[in-house]
Amino acid sequence: MLELGQGTAPAADLIKDVTEATFMQDVVDASMTTPVIVDFWAPWCGPCKTLGPALEAAVTRAKGAVLMAKVNVDENQAIAGQMRVQSIPTVYAFYQGQPIDGFQGAVPASEIDAFVQRVAEKAGASADGGLGEALEAAEDMLTAGEAADAAQTFAAIIEEDPMSAAAFGGLARAQIALGNVSEAEAVLNGAPAEIADAVEIEAARAQIELAHQAESAGPVAELRNAVDANPEDHQARYDLAQALFASGDAQAAVDELLELFRRDRDWNEGAAKAQLFTIFDALKPQDPVVLNGRRRLSSMIFA
Repeated sequence: MLELGQGTAPAADLIKDVTEATFMQDVVDASMTTPVIVDFWAPWCGPCKTLGPALEAAVTRAKGAVLMAKVNVDENQAIAGQMRVQSIPTVYAFYQGQPIDGFQGAVPASEIDAFVQRVAEKAGASADGGLGEALEAAEDMLTAGEAADAAQTFAAIIEEDPMSAAAFGGLARAQIALGNVSEAEAVLNGAPAEIADAVEIEAARAQIELAHQAESAGPVAELRNAVDANPEDHQARYDLAQALFASGDAQAAVDELLELFRRDRDWNEGAAKAQLFTIFDALKPQDPVVLNGRRRLSSMIFA
């Protein structure tokens, strides 16, 4: 199974013993990209023996959202002095080379977990085990045409987080890209009821509907000739829009549907408007085709 959240920070590198010689590299430099929690401790310190393992466990659970550096103050007095550590245990969190949070003394496990989560969030990260990064990687694979790899990654994310609507939607879209429309439907049918109405699920459903339409879409050239011969042939224009989308030309499909809506918005119980919304749902919200299409449709509706 794909190990999530370990791509940029292998487990062995999450927690390090840091000295004066390595503090700059392992704390300051490392914190430029990932928050680093620094534990100042000593072997003779009773509370340190409780706090240290609990903090290590919380950092390990975060799976790369934060790193941890352990500084023995007896062996690294210069660092402790520079950081004005007056008692131990003392914990500081660094991000982009600067301390951003910290506390002194032993604290309950719940407060330790909250601290780790807070540090991750302050850095714009989330201690979600790296699932966000894995989702981005899977989306990149899908965009690059690596649908099989994307499907495998989305499936691994679902194993880690069975409530991830983004992963279910992504897996369905990957199956569509592989030509497995029935598999895509099975993926969505298997999604928990709690996320059935999520935006990512709805987007995948829209893509499935369009994929089914593509199976019966007519030849673009013939449909174009039919529309040119009779611009009032609304069914031909509607079929042309379906064929254009099936061929990969979403913009042309939207243009034809908008023209159909302009000519007769009530044709076939508002089929042009409904098809436009299906296309808008299937595409990414910030896609220029969606943004311009929604704007043009709104101007027609409220004209």
